[in-house]
Amino acid sequence: MPIVLYRVDDRLIHGQVVVGWGTHLDVDYIAVVDDALAPSEWEQELYRAGLSARMEGRFVTVQEARHRLAEWKGSPVRGILLTRDLETMLRLAEGGILDSEDVNLGGLHEAPGRRRVLSYLFLGDADRRTLAALARAGVKVSARDVPGARRVALRELLEGS
Repeated sequence: MPIVLYRVDDRLIHGQVVVGWGTHLDVDYIAVVDDALAPSEWEQELYRAGLSARMEGRFVTVQEARHRLAEWKGSPVRGILLTRDLETMLRLAEGGILDSEDVNLGGLHEAPGRRRVLSYLFLGDADRRTLAALARAGVKVSARDVPGARRVALRELLEGS
């Protein structure tokens, strides 16, 4: 089966992703799309330490992810695609490559210029512009920190910020 979750979470691999989502969705790998992390073996090892024994960690650049996306979608191996920020997800979505895909906002935390929308989601003006661009690219955006939580639609997120 293909990628079962596209997620934006500034903490990348951590308990909610591995235990909450990974176990719930029965995934075999987590692909972290991050241009800065992809060449850094020692940082990758830190993140791999947080994975369960049966999960593989893949660390790729945006360009590599764009090239491998069709392969991952068509594979019987189940995975999560994870970015640390909205801009990276937008770069991945360019050209309609994520058209009709659901993207989960799972954690964008407090930072200068951001206002609280949900306990785990803070958005600033640039974030709202990026979310609007994702929607224009055909991406279905919503927020939910853990599988059992209520899904919050993009419209509601933007009204609340």
